[in-house]
Amino acid sequence: MSGLDSRSEADFSVARGRAFFNKLMAAISGHTRQLLVYDEVREKLRLGGPVYRGVQSVPVEQIIGSVNRYRDFDRLFLPTQSHTRDRWTRINRAWYEDISLPPVLLYKVGDVYFVVDGNHRVSVARIKGQAYIDAEVRECIARVPLTEEVRPEDLERLGERVEFLERSRLDHIRPAAVIETTLLGGYDRLIEHIAVHRYFMGIEAHEPIPESDAVAHWYDTIYQPVATVIEQSGILEAFPGREVADLYLWVMDHLHFLRDRPGQEGVDATSAAKDFVETIKEGDNNTFGGGQM
Repeated sequence: MSGLDSRSEADFSVARGRAFFNKLMAAISGHTRQLLVYDEVREKLRLGGPVYRGVQSVPVEQIIGSVNRYRDFDRLFLPTQSHTRDRWTRINRAWYEDISLPPVLLYKVGDVYFVVDGNHRVSVARIKGQAYIDAEVRECIARVPLTEEVRPEDLERLGERVEFLERSRLDHIRPAAVIETTLLGGYDRLIEHIAVHRYFMGIEAHEPIPESDAVAHWYDTIYQPVATVIEQSGILEAFPGREVADLYLWVMDHLHFLRDRPGQEGVDATSAAKDFVETIKEGDNNTFGGGQM
């Protein structure tokens, strides 16, 4: 075995050792270190495209998924399987010999990339500390863009957000609006709120209300005023990991609680939000409207 072959074999052993350590740490921490699976992302986020974007220099650390080799590498593209040894070491040797390799083929979704062809080249580039890699990029259009922080366990919630946007078309009606909830069934509750709001708009107007008009009116007169109270109050800091829309839903529960009180039947959502904030500031951050969070 030549000197370069020995170095390539040694590099592979180091990479496999790091992959094993990552797997062990993932088991201890409970946080997965798996690559994202493109087909799962495509299904959950209902991706469009892909659209050809040409050859680009892509940050290696933003490549966090694969189309068909997601079991062979971990989140850092370290090899997890011994059967990748031969191809990996050949690519690694080419790196030592400064041989130019063709661009890898990637799908782009939001801020991240999935390898279509070139998994081993990405893996070697990653372990060598290479910051960028030449890639032929095809972009897949997503209503909910992905970031480097996304994990496989996040896909279910992201899929629910996509469904909410498809049903409400809020991203078209109010392009600047960003509504995210971490609560189980939270997006379904938001759709229900819009439907109820549309119903009462129709009663007041004595005619059917177009769904797009109801969505816009709900966002402008109900959601946004409540969100503004929440954001300006700073109480979101008391709920790590929660989003403004989570507190909006709690405020609406609090609103129903207040309206059950004598003399407060006409209280509105903004007033309920302010009362909710005062309740939190008084230190009662476990009970809202008499029920548990």
